[in-house]
Amino acid sequence: MVNPVLLFGRVAHFRKRPARHSFAYPVFCLRVPLSNIDALSGPLFGVDRFNLFSFKRADFGPRDGTALEPWARRILADGGVTEADGEIVLQAFPRMLGYVFNPIGIWYCQDREGRLRAVICEVANTFGERHNYLLAHADRRPIVADDWLTARKVFHVSPFCEVEGKYRFRFTERGEHHTARIDYHDRDGLLLVTAISGDERPITSGLLARTFVTYPLMTLLVIGRIHWHAVRLWAKRVPWFSKPSPPLQETTR
Repeated sequence: MVNPVLLFGRVAHFRKRPARHSFAYPVFCLRVPLSNIDALSGPLFGVDRFNLFSFKRADFGPRDGTALEPWARRILADGGVTEADGEIVLQAFPRMLGYVFNPIGIWYCQDREGRLRAVICEVANTFGERHNYLLAHADRRPIVADDWLTARKVFHVSPFCEVEGKYRFRFTERGEHHTARIDYHDRDGLLLVTAISGDERPITSGLLARTFVTYPLMTLLVIGRIHWHAVRLWAKRVPWFSKPSPPLQETTR
């Protein structure tokens, strides 16, 4: 059984136009196999309870606190991805002192041989809305390093981008180093490049204590930086678009 780990690295973002804008910040996130969520529980880490760090099932998937794996299996089945019959690993920020905002949760869906077959990207915006993108090759072959997967953009994330165009996703795993890259293309071509990357570390109480000292406000900074960079884009006179209604379907395939 695979154990949960922390991933230490950085998130980077680059906008090409109409004004160039970029940032990069050190971050850490959690990678937890759905079959072994309770292994997170410890002196400094709570599962469905408050602690220095915590993981709440109600933050993901069905959002009602029930088991996450049946929800993910339903998304896969509805999308016809029968090959993803193995472990599912969720990558996301944990709660710190009870707070988190996850712009994206990435569900890596493997087959029984450990090969990546599909990815569910659970995207959230600051209006409390969420949408899922189910990514898999049309012929259902395994997803390998440097493969690109495409999805039509249907969900509002930023007021500085219209709901149009497409995303291109790439997921790379080399040993204990993981990278998820998302490129956004509008009608004029590539507009945004976003990537989160990092290296795995086994979870121990000592590591959690050091992480809290090193990143004491990280989950608050996630939402704070979103608004700070919105102000900076506004100051650069990047056009602002009103939020449309969310899509009726919860998942885009």
